[in-house]
Amino acid sequence: MSEHRRKPPQPQGGGRAAARRGQPGSSSGRRAAPRGATESPSDSYGSGSYGSGGEERPYGGRAEARRAAQRSGGGRRRAAEPARGGRRAAPGGPAGPGRGRGRAAVSDKKRLIDYPRAGKYGWQRWMPSWKLVSGLFIGFIGSLVAVAGIGYAMVGVPNEENAMALSQNNVYYWSNGQQMVATGKGQNRQNVGIERIPEAMQWAVISAENKTFYQDSGVDPMGIARALANMARGGDTQGGSTITQQFVKNTYLSQEQTITRKFKEMFISIKVGTKLSKKEILQGYLNTSYYGRGAYGLQAAAQTYYGKNADELTPSECAFLAALLKGPTYYDPAGNESLDPSATKDANEKRSKERWGWILQQMHNDKKLTDAQYQEAIKDYPMPQGRKATKGMSGQISYLVDTAKKYVLNHSNITEQQFDQGGYQIRTTFEKSKVEALARAVKKVEKEKLDPENRELDKHVQFGAASVKPKDGAIVALYGGAGYEKGHFNNNADTSGVPVGSTWKPFVLAAAMEHGTYRSDGPLSPLSKYNGNDHLKVRNNDGSYVLKKDNTPFYQENESDHPWGYITLRKAMEQSVNTPFVQLGMDVGMRNVRDVAEKAGILDASFATLNPSFALGTSTPSAIRMADAYATFAAAGKQAAPYSVTSVKFNGEEVDGFKKPRITQAMPEKVANNVTDVLENVIQNGTGQKALALGRTAAGKTGTTDENKSAWFVGYTQQLSTSIAMFREDPKSAKLLSMNGTAGEKSIHGGDTPTEVWTEYMKAALKGEPDPGFPEAEKIGEVQDAVGAPSPTPTPSEQPSETPSESPSATPSESPTLPSPSPSDTCGFFGCENDGGGQNGGADSGGTDGGVTPEPTPTDTNLDGGNTRGNGNGGFFGGPAG
Repeated sequence: MSEHRRKPPQPQGGGRAAARRGQPGSSSGRRAAPRGATESPSDSYGSGSYGSGGEERPYGGRAEARRAAQRSGGGRRRAAEPARGGRRAAPGGPAGPGRGRGRAAVSDKKRLIDYPRAGKYGWQRWMPSWKLVSGLFIGFIGSLVAVAGIGYAMVGVPNEENAMALSQNNVYYWSNGQQMVATGKGQNRQNVGIERIPEAMQWAVISAENKTFYQDSGVDPMGIARALANMARGGDTQGGSTITQQFVKNTYLSQEQTITRKFKEMFISIKVGTKLSKKEILQGYLNTSYYGRGAYGLQAAAQTYYGKNADELTPSECAFLAALLKGPTYYDPAGNESLDPSATKDANEKRSKERWGWILQQMHNDKKLTDAQYQEAIKDYPMPQGRKATKGMSGQISYLVDTAKKYVLNHSNITEQQFDQGGYQIRTTFEKSKVEALARAVKKVEKEKLDPENRELDKHVQFGAASVKPKDGAIVALYGGAGYEKGHFNNNADTSGVPVGSTWKPFVLAAAMEHGTYRSDGPLSPLSKYNGNDHLKVRNNDGSYVLKKDNTPFYQENESDHPWGYITLRKAMEQSVNTPFVQLGMDVGMRNVRDVAEKAGILDASFATLNPSFALGTSTPSAIRMADAYATFAAAGKQAAPYSVTSVKFNGEEVDGFKKPRITQAMPEKVANNVTDVLENVIQNGTGQKALALGRTAAGKTGTTDENKSAWFVGYTQQLSTSIAMFREDPKSAKLLSMNGTAGEKSIHGGDTPTEVWTEYMKAALKGEPDPGFPEAEKIGEVQDAVGAPSPTPTPSEQPSETPSESPSATPSESPTLPSPSPSDTCGFFGCENDGGGQNGGADSGGTDGGVTPEPTPTDTNLDGGNTRGNGNGGFFGGPAG
């Protein structure tokens, strides 16, 4: 073929365009190879048409370019991989210019829970979708249903009633381990069928506690939720149960308040609701519920409160018994102050009447009582009969059991209902021989002095007494009254409301010897002198007089007008003269007096108002607490709280919380020993001389209160501290009555009958025991006479200018072994004061011995308020905190 017919060869770059793209020095060259095909950085920036040496790489058109790109870049699959900084490749093709493939992988992959949300930015990324929220909610509900189903399947109805549903005996033991008494109803609880339960009783509990009883499934979900919430907060879990749930708790479960028990109760209640009829459940509930006074079940309650069978109850009586189910401690009109000071007779009767009336109204509203039946039922409150002694609970045993039970409930988590269901073995501190000796002493003196058959003023006289071991706190004996079998249910050994009178003065003296007065630089000597005259104005620390409500001066009285003048505190204690201790209390500070008494063992609840009369015994601690506080003096200042139980076992297993109380040093040893020394002199030379018949070293103090409403003697040796209280009480109002004329005497003082009882008991209780005496009292403090005291003469005399006709002291002289008083300033900066007329210190009290005056001071709001007795507040425990 000729040369001129041959076509000239085409440029390998693919024509003009390719040539243009392949011109040396051209800056474009982008079509030489698809960007990103070689995965080289240069591919992304327009230099792909040249090799590493810069030569042009010829291609034979688009197809060749694609094949070359595939050979160099790994084909479409490799091209699809992200290039550095390149754009996301189209599906199945080479990656184009752009962001690369990172986010594409994230958005393409499906997640089970899309959170944080893909493809969203800012706050929207963290806002859950409605699909997520609804899915989680459905899952949560499903989980609950699954858990409930598993719980329902796993929890079965027990085959038998739990042991707690069967009332057992509690057994009490003397301190030596011998059995004292077994209390409780044992297995003798009487169940009655639904046919013997009045319809009024059935509807009373339904109307009051569970109106939907016949319609519900046996559980109240909202009530359970409230109970669980309260439980989580540590609050009360009651009030969230249906009758079915309460029946299950009484019959099959324990009384513990735990979440586990609550869930078991719920599941068992549901199952019980499917197995038993509503009538059977209601019958079981009424037969297992606790109605107070140890009564379990309706039949026992009907007999306990009304002395009749259950089927004889009236609608009104049914409403009363239904009210008890809310809590017999607070709804039994007989009161239950031994468990809670607020559960007084008056308060309980008021609560009971209110709930009784409300229940009848609910029954009427629910059409379960006709108008005529309702009017008949609401007409009169069905007051139940009083408490009765149970078998074995006679004499002092009833009060010993009352004291021990109260101690157990106050020192454990055991509820009254649990305790009364029985199964407990209680070892007490009581010594049988001493308990019997104390009861004999009271009975002997009563027989010798009182004649209630022929003397009106001898009626309603009562005694309360307690005996405590110093340095230990164990209560070895007490006297609580005539006995439950004689209708006396108040424990006089552990009661409040009986002012202690001048037996309080040792605390004032102890405070002065420990803290001094506002005028002294330190402790005050008991040989310091204070004005003992009658009708004396009392000064505040700034020199002003204490005023009454009408802004006239307050005068402190003695019982008689003997002009004692300035006498030592030791002498004032010996003759129980009031005025020196009132002024001393003001000088020391009544707050200090209160603190000393509290550290010695007196409970906060029994303290009276802090006014001048506070120094003379307006407070109302129990006989147990007074014996324990004086035991602090006997033990050289060491204090141990009184206790009556050493161990408790439940069905043979030890219950925690009954170790001996810790012993503390309540006051300096020197202070306690000096108080003892002064109180020894009271027996040797003063108002307590009848205690000399004991025939051994002893210390003590007499006390009589305003209008002769109570008389006390509290005394001790190193081995035993004993308090005796005597008072008259109106059986209807429980208010104290004057003992003027009692026993044929003009008045009863602590140095008379109470001291005789104390001496008679202590003789028997300490028979055969050694007489160790007391530690010697070291000199304490400085003599700091009161304002207005004259300067001492070289040979001071403690003898009064005339011998009082009624004074019991034969030789009212100071102990010669004590140091003589040091000189003191004459009169002082307040001037000399002698407002007294002169009344004699009296047979026991230097006045009314309680210091209560006819007109109260501005701070004394109710001088007579302490004369209404209770049975717990200010007593052994002073309420639940004891």
